[in-house]
Amino acid sequence: MSAVKNVIKDNYNMMLLHDYLKKAIKEAGFSHAEISKTPTGTRIALHVTRPGIVIGRKGTGIRELTERLEHNFGLKNPQVSVTEIAVPELSPNVMCNRMAAHLERGTAFRRATMWTLNQVMENGAMGVQITVSGKLRGDRSAFEKHTAGVLPRAGHHAEVIVDEDVAHVNTPMGLIGVRIRIAHKERRPPEFEMRSAEDLAKAKKIAKEEAGGGDDGDGVDAAKDADAPSDGSQATESEHIKIEEEHIKKLDTMEEEEAAIR
Repeated sequence: MSAVKNVIKDNYNMMLLHDYLKKAIKEAGFSHAEISKTPTGTRIALHVTRPGIVIGRKGTGIRELTERLEHNFGLKNPQVSVTEIAVPELSPNVMCNRMAAHLERGTAFRRATMWTLNQVMENGAMGVQITVSGKLRGDRSAFEKHTAGVLPRAGHHAEVIVDEDVAHVNTPMGLIGVRIRIAHKERRPPEFEMRSAEDLAKAKKIAKEEAGGGDDGDGVDAAKDADAPSDGSQATESEHIKIEEEHIKKLDTMEEEEAAIR
């Protein structure tokens, strides 16, 4: 077999392995897996939100997972390690799965989008972009794109700073796709300076004073959602999603705001 065919086969097997892990340890909040081949075997580092679910009592869960990976995927002496994700809200893989679960449960896509957007930004992201496409409201396909913060979209910095993931959801209306792109502050180059809302307001005020204009009293509202769940980190992904659904119901959609104005 040629080298090209070997590469294609390895990539295909890695794709099947990733899809299997995504379903097998879904309750543990699976984000991604780092797979590397060594002379002694295959190292698999799993990044999840709840390592205890993967490990199991006295290590039974991780032993069963290792045996399944060895027999089903032909991995040579797999060595599985589990790493906990410090901030799940900054992982596009985790947030895509959570938003997809909300849409599967019948949550309005705009409610789920705005809740996810707020959760990502409140946990320290530099920027986030959520794109929802498919059969959203009628027979015709459509898409909506919501953005917050600063998000590089092209160039080398966009590849370094931004992580993204895609999820697909089967609904009674049809197939819906969700893409989440998250920009991380800690990865930005040192030559770029992040300015807070207060700094921008001061700079705007100084510019107006130098131009001879007055302060029109514009401000920036940086209030956070006080209803954000505080106990989600102690629950599985399904329980975390149920907690979020109760808070998502409190959000007003654009249609409800327009009806209130009228």
